[in-house]
Amino acid sequence: MAETIDEISINYEEDDQLIVKELGKEVLTRGAWTTILFRYQDFNRSKGEYGPEKFSIRRYQKRNGQFLPKSKFNISSAKQAKQIIETLSKWIEE
Repeated sequence: MAETIDEISINYEEDDQLIVKELGKEVLTRGAWTTILFRYQDFNRSKGEYGPEKFSIRRYQKRNGQFLPKSKFNISSAKQAKQIIETLSKWIEE
């Protein structure tokens, strides 16, 4: 578990292979409840390469000095990310 926001990562390794590779991280909110937007790729074992970029919004709660994961929403493709951007932009402009 991470003690600071900077230590939080979604990199995940199994058998010395990086399965989830973090490509970017943007802290959206800081505090006891922290929200982070990650850009990442999953490793495709059958192809032996990383797949397309994906995105994840994750919430962490700080308890007893540690940031614990509480919820997440994965954006599975660039197309879905663009749809979310377009919809939010439209709603904000209303």
